[in-house]
Amino acid sequence: MTSREQHPTPSKDDIALLEPFEQLGLNRITLVSTAAQAREACAALIEHTVWGFDTESKPTFLKDQVSDGPHIVQLATLEHAWVFQLNDPDCRAQVAGLLAHGGHIKAGFGLGDDTRRIVAKLAVEPAAVMELNAVFRARGYRKDMGIKGAVAVLFNRRFLKSKKAATSNWANPRLTEAQLIYAANDAWGAARVYHALGLD
Repeated sequence: MTSREQHPTPSKDDIALLEPFEQLGLNRITLVSTAAQAREACAALIEHTVWGFDTESKPTFLKDQVSDGPHIVQLATLEHAWVFQLNDPDCRAQVAGLLAHGGHIKAGFGLGDDTRRIVAKLAVEPAAVMELNAVFRARGYRKDMGIKGAVAVLFNRRFLKSKKAATSNWANPRLTEAQLIYAANDAWGAARVYHALGLD
């Protein structure tokens, strides 16, 4: 038996039995939609070398429909998360600058599609992106973990994800509290996983 076969990815049933993983509350989440808010967010983020990273796009339901997302970019430290809306051109430009900066690691799960969409929408190639699924594969896990599997393995907890929020309209100018919590925790969870893996 090889080492790769010794680490099965936790099943949905296994994860369902676990206690819930803590969530970042609204008091530690900042919605960023203007240039001024983006400048404040950039100043706070730049102090940290590692960011949890994710994006959200308005879902498409028709076969040939092409998404014009991402509509949201989430970046998080261990203490706080910022949810950037990309409607404002100045806000978009500042997010693009953050993502293109090679001095900060952007860690997340399943980032291939996110990266392609960012290149198309923001005209920048995100730098220093760390695909956390690849880290788990290198450590002998056969399938993609995703954030749920990773949190189950590292924390023995069940990462909470709302299907209703996941498939909601991320292009909406007014995001709901449920959307903010969902989006912020995806990025924050990735930051928690990165640090728990001992990568820093």
